[in-house]
Amino acid sequence: MTDDNNRVHLAGRVSADPETRVLPSGDEVVSFRLIVRRSAAARRRSKQVVDTIECSAWSSAMRRVVSRLEAGAEVEVTGELRRRFPRGAISFVSVDVDSCRKVTSPAVASGT
Repeated sequence: MTDDNNRVHLAGRVSADPETRVLPSGDEVVSFRLIVRRSAAARRRSKQVVDTIECSAWSSAMRRVVSRLEAGAEVEVTGELRRRFPRGAISFVSVDVDSCRKVTSPAVASGT
């Protein structure tokens, strides 16, 4: 038997400023959507070139990190996939974020 491994590592762009919600249970969550480009092979098979992935931060430390993100920021996210059932039989998959860091693009050298 193999050990199960539910780990994801994504790199992409934040689609909009994160949203903070307080659930009926009193738990607080900060959510954002990550736009991730599909691989070259996947883009050849489909007209869709990106996927939009729902990401949620539950721990207080991660909520603080994620709440500072801005739309358009390039980030790397690691976490675990979760299937959510917010409205009965309707479900969706999201990432519970364990770590998130901004990725800075290398500076472009000016030719003077």
